[in-house]
Amino acid sequence: MDYGIKGQTVLIIGGARGIGYAAAELMAADGCNVALADINGDAASASAQKLAKSSGARTTGLKADVTDLEQVKAMMAAVENDLGPLSVVVNCAAVLDDRLFADSSPADWKRMVDVCLYGPMNVIHAALPGMSRRKYGRIICLASDSARIGQARLSYYAAAKAGVIALVKSVAQEVGKDGITLNVVSPGATNTELRQEREEGMRAQMGDEKYAKRVQTVLKMYPTRRIGEPTDIGAAIAFLASRNASWITGQVLSVNGGFVMP
Repeated sequence: MDYGIKGQTVLIIGGARGIGYAAAELMAADGCNVALADINGDAASASAQKLAKSSGARTTGLKADVTDLEQVKAMMAAVENDLGPLSVVVNCAAVLDDRLFADSSPADWKRMVDVCLYGPMNVIHAALPGMSRRKYGRIICLASDSARIGQARLSYYAAAKAGVIALVKSVAQEVGKDGITLNVVSPGATNTELRQEREEGMRAQMGDEKYAKRVQTVLKMYPTRRIGEPTDIGAAIAFLASRNASWITGQVLSVNGGFVMP
């Protein structure tokens, strides 16, 4: 697909694997320069090299901790020095806990809010000045439909993601006049490496028979009868990054196989 962003520089934070990397593949194929940032700098560098080899795109991989504003600013400056001015910034960085709220602690809440709410705040705050000067930009953050309807065992994750939705909608109203759009992509269950690792832990804990029943129960919650693939979500991200989405801002796009229809 022609997203109309050939030659632009894209930064995907949390892009070493999963949804972020899937979006990177689509935009690299469209001719973008792509920077992948991740808390695991070695993984980001390896994924950037893999992407360059498969697509021919100019790429770079960097370490970044989204909870540190100064580190985010320095990382963005390094990307622009290497690949050119940032046109598109995507924040996929996240952590996930699966536990009852009564069993959680303030340390759990702080970790979640630091990564999943302060992280997007830092990313947006660092990206806006350059985009405002150039009168162009696309910022896309990932959230979750748990933020819109609530979900047991994901209480403080849902709370942090609800904050991201409010943040994006509010900032979108402030910077639209500068040619900058901000939107949220809200995935359903997606077959990422992170999910696979979590599912293997559940299989070991539950046993094969109980786990197989759980899988069938989960699939019945989806009208499409499947969970998502990273490319399903990556395509939505790439669309919102494109010139075709220039009149879309402050929106939440649920890509979830019909699991939630808010």
